[in-house]
Amino acid sequence: MPITSETSLKVRYSETDQMGVVHHGNYPQYLELARIDWLSKLGVSYKTMEENGVMLPVFTLDLKFKKSAFFDEELIVKTTLRKIPTVKIIFDFEIFNNMQELLTIASVTLVFVDSKTRKPIQCPSYLIDKINNY
Repeated sequence: MPITSETSLKVRYSETDQMGVVHHGNYPQYLELARIDWLSKLGVSYKTMEENGVMLPVFTLDLKFKKSAFFDEELIVKTTLRKIPTVKIIFDFEIFNNMQELLTIASVTLVFVDSKTRKPIQCPSYLIDKINNY
């Protein structure tokens, strides 16, 4: 059942330290870009989801660094849905450089939240339908 997509991005100078290594604080942004791209490729707009009152705050974030990423490198973020979402959705990530070296492994758990009440809700049915149709 895994639904996987790949997102490429280029490391910007401002994301690195004096050694040209990507600062660890930038990885959550890379994962967010890949997650939104994953949804988009599935045919779901994160913006529309928010306009319809559904928010997805991060509940857990786990990062394991294997190798450094450097300024001007092309990175590929492989995003995989772990299982059919309920009140939460879990993504697994692998980040590779352009030499296919595994740099980082990550997972993120997000919770579906009603934007007005700020309380957890079930995954929207349209997202479940898209996943099931995939």
